[in-house]
Amino acid sequence: MSKNFNKFKTRFIPSILFLIVFIIFFQIEKFQDFLIVNLVAQLSVFLFAACIPAFLTKRMSYVDIAWPFGLISIGIIALFFGEGYMPRKIIISSLYLLAGLRMGLGALVLLKKGYLDKELPRYQFQRIRWKKKGFKNNRISIQFEILLQCFANITFLAIPAILISNNSYEIFSIFEIIGFVLWMVFFVLEHIADIQKQAFLINAKKNKLKNQVCDVGLWSYTRHPNYFSEWMIWNSLIIASFFSLTFYQNEMIIFIGFLISLLYMSFLMYQTLVFLTGAVPSEYYSLIKRPGYKKYQENTNMFFPKLFK
Repeated sequence: MSKNFNKFKTRFIPSILFLIVFIIFFQIEKFQDFLIVNLVAQLSVFLFAACIPAFLTKRMSYVDIAWPFGLISIGIIALFFGEGYMPRKIIISSLYLLAGLRMGLGALVLLKKGYLDKELPRYQFQRIRWKKKGFKNNRISIQFEILLQCFANITFLAIPAILISNNSYEIFSIFEIIGFVLWMVFFVLEHIADIQKQAFLINAKKNKLKNQVCDVGLWSYTRHPNYFSEWMIWNSLIIASFFSLTFYQNEMIIFIGFLISLLYMSFLMYQTLVFLTGAVPSEYYSLIKRPGYKKYQENTNMFFPKLFK
């Protein structure tokens, strides 16, 4: 009984949170068109880019295509359905488009090269996680996890775009300036981390070195500078959203709902990037594959950069 309840709780609570957030935001009339269009867009993107391919192949990796193209959809919707100050709309739209295009085009390259013909390691790891939690039907679990990412795009991850694109105030606040600048900084750092990793792998292959541990550049400060930077990208959007949030402080329930949702978004991305599809799954296989990884773990922080050694 207790085991079944835990299984139910594991999947019911996240689902109900997405529904609650959607309902709260839908109470504001000027958000409704944005929410409805985004709902349809995300369901369409995930259905055709992830759910159907995953059903046919029993592989979840296609979500790496759907999720970033879902972000692209949010960027487009923010530009055309936001009712705020046009320069602000252009900026927030551009940030979502840049983030989505960088990851989305990368995923399409992987698809073209055949890397998605087998399940990516981080999604192989999900089967271990599901088994530990007592979920035996992988087909259902795959679809559920894909839809969770879809619902995240429909709700929490769209919140900054909704708030900022509907802010009609014609002066940018210090929160927005700081948030947008930080976004660009961590976007660049994430890209640099990926380039450094790729260069390291190419060099190792050139020198016929197998199963080497990338500990150069940003990878010497944290074992996952790409995931940390991705998390900070979303935190930067949260900071930029605070100014737009202040316009709802007279509607206490709505204001508190927005604030909690923004803070939960940071927690959601941290959980995802560390425990669900990020650092922990990656390290599970790195420890098996790379002899020097244990020492790397001992000397380098997993997620938060160790700036002073």
